[in-house]
Order: sequence, then structure tokens, then C-alpha cells
Amino acid sequence: MAWKFDSDRPIYTQLTRQIQMRIVSGYYPPGGKLPSVRELAAEAAVNPNTMQKAFAELERFGLIITLRTNGRIVTEDTGMINETRRKLAGEYLEQFIAQMQELGFSRDEIITFIESTGREQHE
Repeated sequence: MAWKFDSDRPIYTQLTRQIQMRIVSGYYPPGGKLPSVRELAAEAAVNPNTMQKAFAELERFGLIITLRTNGRIVTEDTGMINETRRKLAGEYLEQFIAQMQELGFSRDEIITFIESTGREQHE
């Protein structure tokens, strides 16, 4: 999974979001050990302090846990992980709906569009 950044938001918030995505998608499984701050910072080409700030946010959210002698792990609370997944999906859905409405689609047209596109992909 490549690290992607844009200039409209602070890097640490983008790192937080991307690590959340990695957790909810199973890339970092529940109870799994995370790479060190330095390793991830080097991989993402960011300052380790910036990565540390993202980790602090994830710990505050309860998605990761710091073990005194063993680094950091992903929470084993699958309910919390699923709730984060639903929250992120809701945010993406809201953005999608807003963009579709900017294109002039009504709510019913958006639903029809999603249903027909879903059927086409499964055929």
C-alpha cells in the first residue's frame, strides 16, 4: 500500500487516516505488531516525529496499544475496528453523495446508479 499525501491537510492527519485504513482492511490485523515509528516514517518518507504524532492519535482512538517493551500492536477489539470501518465508509459515502448531487443526480438516481453499476460488475 503506497503512502499518498496531498497539500490540503496536515501530514499527521493523513498518516492517521492511512494507518486506520490499513487496520480496518486487515493489512495490520487485530493483535498484530506494527512496524516501528522509524520504519514507517522511512517507508512514508516523513519525519519520525510526524509519524509519532499519528501513532499518538491512533492510540488515543484506541486502535493501537503501546506495549512497554514490545512496541505497538493493533487492538484486538474487533468491535472497535468494525466501528472505525463503518465510520470511514460513512465519510466516503457522504463525499460520494455530495459529488453525485453536484453532478445533478437526485437521491433516487444515485441509488439506481449504484445498483446498476453493482450488477454490471458481478456479471
